[in-house]
Amino acid sequence: MRRSLWVALAGVAAVAGVAVSMLPKAHADSAVDRGKYLVEVAGCNDCHTPGFFFGKPDMARYLGGSDVGFEIPGLGVFNGRNITPDKETGIGSWTDEQVATAITTGKRPDGRQLAPIMNYAAFTYMTKEDVAAVVAYLRSIPAVKNQVPGPFKPGEKVSIFTFRILPPGETAAAAPK
Repeated sequence: MRRSLWVALAGVAAVAGVAVSMLPKAHADSAVDRGKYLVEVAGCNDCHTPGFFFGKPDMARYLGGSDVGFEIPGLGVFNGRNITPDKETGIGSWTDEQVATAITTGKRPDGRQLAPIMNYAAFTYMTKEDVAAVVAYLRSIPAVKNQVPGPFKPGEKVSIFTFRILPPGETAAAAPK
């Protein structure tokens, strides 16, 4: 009986060890691995990967820009941009410092402010080493050529699915006819 118990416990421990080894690591061996962990924990994939909000993320275009926007009253519609190292449609032409500034302050290289849906206010608490790790990871992923539409100003027609953020007291959208 004891031997069977030990064999069963050893089997459970082995399975648990394999499952844990597949998780991203908080204390990674390299800056790129640490950056991957932080990008995954922060949920960057959610807003920056096509298909995520439809339940089918397109991992061939991982972090290549969302196909769903968020409408903020008075500001317009914003969607997660392409944050892969593609030089034409992503952040490949940005310097490491410009990427770090966008992550932690919401300022783009051209001076524009990122949409408030981007969680840069929380990312200001990241250490310089963690921000550098995120930048290193973003530089390491495959470049995806994907020109994301938008942002859209208030009153402009949108060409993407959109989540509406409504103030209290507003009514939900009517069902399509």
